[in-house]
Amino acid sequence: MRVTLGFDTSCYTTSAAAVNERGEVVAFSRMLLPVEQGQRGLRQSEAVFAHVRQMPIVMDGMREALKDAQIVAVCASSKPRDEKNSYMPVFTVGLGHAHVVADTLNVPLFETSHQQGHVAAGLIGGRMPDEPFVALHLSGGTTELLHCEGEKLTLLGGSADLHAGQLVDRIGVALGLAFPAGPSLEKLAMAYEGQVESLLPVSMEKDGLNCHLSGVETKAQQWIREGKMSPEQIAAEVFDLLSRTVARLLAAACEKTGCRCALVVGGVASSTLLRRQLVRRLNKQRKRIAVYFGEPKYSADNAAGVAAIGMKKYLMEQARGE
Repeated sequence: MRVTLGFDTSCYTTSAAAVNERGEVVAFSRMLLPVEQGQRGLRQSEAVFAHVRQMPIVMDGMREALKDAQIVAVCASSKPRDEKNSYMPVFTVGLGHAHVVADTLNVPLFETSHQQGHVAAGLIGGRMPDEPFVALHLSGGTTELLHCEGEKLTLLGGSADLHAGQLVDRIGVALGLAFPAGPSLEKLAMAYEGQVESLLPVSMEKDGLNCHLSGVETKAQQWIREGKMSPEQIAAEVFDLLSRTVARLLAAACEKTGCRCALVVGGVASSTLLRRQLVRRLNKQRKRIAVYFGEPKYSADNAAGVAAIGMKKYLMEQARGE
């Protein structure tokens, strides 16, 4: 079995994966970065050190799955986005490990971006039609609306201030939840037995392609300080606001581009509650948009999409005879 090995070392997760020639994930291992209770993340220097400590453990988690595999190429996310000056120190750890493996095995090394990896991970399984589509990347570091044509990603809009994952984490931590707070805040929201009142207003601009989320955090933090609203209701209102905002962003992007399909990726997109609310809202509004999500385990930060990109690049080089 021939595979490509992928590395991704983000601000949240140390991860590695391997993909075979059919685009199937045959090995997958990841570890969240350790964050102390009450904190909302790590400094870059702390995260780099954590990745260095965790990568051997992550790789050991794939040993058995790869014992009979031939690694023919290695790929790493070397930057956050496909922009000239896009850079974060954390990605140097994954890229460094990728260099060592590729040089040791004398195989090609490919580089991609963390964002490209998220989009590629969302496409694993081949459920989307083969046509241009809109993608919304929702995470702690990104809330961006993209037009995807092949490997080309064009920025259409997104959040003008706070990212979706930041909103979830800040509200979750303020409620006493551990960072990252997404899964725990979702559980709180799903435990709410009352009627969601949509108390948080959606704030959009630039033809609906950009949103504002900082005002949402301010209001939710006020509710927490006042103590008059239960944590479950606050969580439910935050998820309701996110679903309404995402629906508006996708509708505006599809109208602008003429796309009929939308892919929602990133850690926030792994939420079952958000997925259900979004599909229900778009159906209720009769928006003719086919919304797709990646497998939940490949939605949060991971190296599966990075490995898939590496295999695609390897096969293209083989076809050209390089």
